[in-house]
Amino acid sequence: MLVNMTMLVNMERAAGPDAERWLGLTAIDGPVLELRPDYTALVIVAEDLRPGPSDQATDALLADAEAAARAALAGRAAAELAQVDAWRAAYQAFGAKPKRTRPSVEALLRRVEAGLPRIDRLTDIYNAMSVKHLLPVGGEDLGEYRGPARLVRAAGDEPFDTIRDGQPVTEHPEPGEVVWRDDAGVTCRCWNWRQCVRTRITGATVRAVFILDGLAALGDGGLVAAGQDLVSQLAALHPGARLSCRLIGAGAATGAGPNAPGDGY
Repeated sequence: MLVNMTMLVNMERAAGPDAERWLGLTAIDGPVLELRPDYTALVIVAEDLRPGPSDQATDALLADAEAAARAALAGRAAAELAQVDAWRAAYQAFGAKPKRTRPSVEALLRRVEAGLPRIDRLTDIYNAMSVKHLLPVGGEDLGEYRGPARLVRAAGDEPFDTIRDGQPVTEHPEPGEVVWRDDAGVTCRCWNWRQCVRTRITGATVRAVFILDGLAALGDGGLVAAGQDLVSQLAALHPGARLSCRLIGAGAATGAGPNAPGDGY
């Protein structure tokens, strides 16, 4: 389901035709949905963004998210939350060890008590949404993509560019690992664990893609609420931004995300 974000927030500008075509080609392979039939991705494209260092507005977003996360945790470990436990089970289903390769939302929640990192105006926004809404959220530079994004189970020979010991290296996913990829290689390993260097958001990013990962444990309307919040923050902090989105997976038939009412989008 391809959806214009003006259906979620009151904005005048939708993403351009190239972004719409890119969204239309974004896909989830059948073997991934066989692994987790309750999975839905909400993919948001944002254009005409205003990158830059962290500022007072994004610091406030992160502070609010930290407070919400502390209330949700109520002194418990992140892994005890149902939303996090579901992702640990998803990782275990394709052979990953979640204590070694933690789902991104768990990794962020473990840093809440000490304070989340302040990175830049774009990364801060999606990290805040992840912690506040208890789901994995990733952001990447759309201008660095080579072809559409596809969520697949890896063959094991796909290139993944990363940094090890301060030096650029090329790694490869494990066979059967769930990865996001484009025509040039893996963009994110273990579903939402680690992003590649090539597509990471930088101070020059003006076209970005944000991927929100939803499982049934997120609850009724949870994916929709997170998407609405992210779009609202992008629109407020990046006046003139053009945004569009697409739901893919279990919730795409209704347009509402995992277990959500069918009139959400």
